[in-house]
Amino acid sequence: MTDFAARRRMMVDTQIRPSDVTKFPIIDAMLTVAREQFVPDAQREAAYAGDLMDLGEGRCLLEPRTLAKILDALNISKDEMVLDVAPALGYSTAVTARMAQLVVAVEEDEQLAEEAQTLLMDAGADNAVVHTGPLAEGAAEHGPYDVIMVQGGVEEVPQALLDQLKDHGRIACVFMEGDLGTVRIGHKAAGRVTWRYAFNAGAPVLPGFTGARAFAL
Repeated sequence: MTDFAARRRMMVDTQIRPSDVTKFPIIDAMLTVAREQFVPDAQREAAYAGDLMDLGEGRCLLEPRTLAKILDALNISKDEMVLDVAPALGYSTAVTARMAQLVVAVEEDEQLAEEAQTLLMDAGADNAVVHTGPLAEGAAEHGPYDVIMVQGGVEEVPQALLDQLKDHGRIACVFMEGDLGTVRIGHKAAGRVTWRYAFNAGAPVLPGFTGARAFAL
């Protein structure tokens, strides 16, 4: 019988704390949420590995370290609404729900969205709701949001998502240029988003988040 609780503690002690993430709400959430419940059954044994988990079809589960550092940079508070784009089975949503007032997750696969909602309810995340629709369109009817997170790589951020961010809100994305990726935090003021470098990380580019390609004849 695998001792997932021990693996969870080891993940926090060897991956999260050494990455200079020390805020209590983040450490507490990552010690509490059972990551193994939010991955495909065949990948449960690898739930606490420090690597990006490939979910197929260009989708992934970010490394625990990357998610923790994103949450650290966003500094979410208990009175804030968060939009979590592409969380797959909902791990990032469950973690964030322990810090925020409400988390709206967006998944475009109906079966995946239903499964995520069930898992979130089972985990006691009753302040999280899963919206089914195109990832790049977000969930405008529940917004605007104080914070937006994208759980995958982007080349460009769709304007529809930026429009759903409140003024003085924050957005975190993994920007990919070829194989190189950087996490940047965007701050919105007077309708404009200004991006700042946070740290290096990579992830497959999500469908709907590719940049315009320049074709040469």
